[in-house]
Amino acid sequence: MKILVTGANGQLGSELKELYQKKLKRNLIFLGKNDLDITVQKDVDQFFLSNDLDYCINCAAYTFVDGCESNKKLADNVNHYGVRNLANACKNNNVTLIHISTDFVFRGDQNIPYTESHFTDPLNYYGKSKLKGEECIKDIMEEYYIIRTSWLYSSFGNNFLKTIKRLAQSKKDIGVVSDQIGTPTYARDLAKFIFQIIDGKKLCYGLFHFSNEGLASWYDFSQAILEHQNGSFKLFPLTTQEYPLPAKRPVYSVLDKSKIKSVFQTKIPHWRESLRECMDLIQKNK
Repeated sequence: MKILVTGANGQLGSELKELYQKKLKRNLIFLGKNDLDITVQKDVDQFFLSNDLDYCINCAAYTFVDGCESNKKLADNVNHYGVRNLANACKNNNVTLIHISTDFVFRGDQNIPYTESHFTDPLNYYGKSKLKGEECIKDIMEEYYIIRTSWLYSSFGNNFLKTIKRLAQSKKDIGVVSDQIGTPTYARDLAKFIFQIIDGKKLCYGLFHFSNEGLASWYDFSQAILEHQNGSFKLFPLTTQEYPLPAKRPVYSVLDKSKIKSVFQTKIPHWRESLRECMDLIQKNK
């Protein structure tokens, strides 16, 4: 089995690579943007024609949410047209696509977890571009997995966890938004599930939601992170109005995982449990 991982230098790609190195039973090709630019259709087509692939795991994305507001062309090129290029190549070469999407496809104006069948209505351009990518896959392919996830963090790359740790070392007071609710998700847990899909060979294609269990505000998430830090900092809550950003965020974007747990019989850890695991790993690797 031959598997391509695009966007291999990001959080999820790095976690997939780490797990792969511990279990070398799979034949994976890890490519970053400099190795394969998914926005260039001819390069994508040529690579697929030259390699006999079974799966493509697409971790490539432009995830700078505020940056998407000022650079919509880049957001569309990567999150929409790049995904379309991969979907076409997968379709033409009988490759199964596993694509990662986001909770930001939802408006966030309800107070119960979102299922896969809930109406999508993104508030920001990041969510809009990611939704366009989803729609391309559905229009082009039949054998695909679209996995929406939320608030992804890891010991690799840049993320909210790393930001809070850095601020705790340089500032005494940290203000964090407390009125936006979602679920922090450890990228390693998502990577493990992706391998579960492939190794299990259970061909239940479609759209799925995956995040860790539980819910939190960004303030709650920060508190849990800072429990592992030493320092004289003080954490205080902010409202969204007190911390305005270029891109609007959903007030509530918790994902319902009933479908994925039922179909794949998978057990998902609580976000606090996974955060401890990640923080311990960061501490160990210092």
